Amino acid sequence: MKVFLPQAFFEWKFVPFSQANISIATHALHYGTAAFWGMRAFINPENKKEVMLFRLNKHAERLSKSAKFFGYDISPEYIAEKIVEFIKKNKPQTSIYIRPLVYTSDLDIAPRLHNVAFDFLIYGLEMGEYLSSTDGITCTISSYQRQSDVSFPLRWKISWAYITSGLAKTEAHERWFDEAILLNNQSKVSEGSAMNIFIVRNGKIITPGMNQDILEWITRDSVIKLAKYLWYEVEERQVDKSELFIADEVFFTGTAAKLSAVKKIEQYNLPTTRPIFDTLKSNFELLQLGKIKEFESFVTKVEID
Repeated sequence: MKVFLPQAFFEWKFVPFSQANISIATHALHYGTAAFWGMRAFINPENKKEVMLFRLNKHAERLSKSAKFFGYDISPEYIAEKIVEFIKKNKPQTSIYIRPLVYTSDLDIAPRLHNVAFDFLIYGLEMGEYLSSTDGITCTISSYQRQSDVSFPLRWKISWAYITSGLAKTEAHERWFDEAILLNNQSKVSEGSAMNIFIVRNGKIITPGMNQDILEWITRDSVIKLAKYLWYEVEERQVDKSELFIADEVFFTGTAAKLSAVKKIEQYNLPTTRPIFDTLKSNFELLQLGKIKEFESFVTKVEID
């Protein structure tokens, strides 16, 4: 059972989570007209009265830009300010996941983005491992295709785009796999159901580029920066499906998934030794806690009473 934090930010004020309820006529509920993101917050292991937020300003900037796609103006400074206030109100005692959301709160029936009311909310919950396998996860190539940017604004976390993710994830589950890998309309590898994908071949880290209908994930960006800092070569390009089966290593990245290794794709078993993944994962954990000097600016520390 998920444990939600006691306070939520709803309709421009902090209220008990149990009272943060929307109408069944809410526009976003019917048409998916919402943008969101997720962010993990960690208790500082060296100071239990300090919560550490990973890339707060980057997350706030992305949600602000996503809202502008809907024609709604909310500043990244305001979003970041409310996230910090949210932490101070709730005083978490364990690592949590934070979910801010901008949505059309109008009760009108028309599927439009003009002349509608918007709202902004924040809630949080305790979260452990999103993909819990310790030795790696299994994946299938989804029969569902990643949407094209021609019809969906795929660079932002828009709620209506996640129907494909849900279909792919459930299809994988029903086929006895942990996760799904989606191809784009060019039959090239795009991403997982809710995370980016990386492969390693001959010591080089490879990931689908921005032109492959991927989401501009912040964890992906962080891992690329970290990999280059560790002197790995990183290439962003098209990835063929067949490359997945012969890769030396395959792994996912995402806010919820963090860094998760893949051990099998369809009927193909991947190598069980993953030296590059292991190095990235251990260093990424240090990075999130502000332990790597060159990336200290990625972490915002919030004092709680």
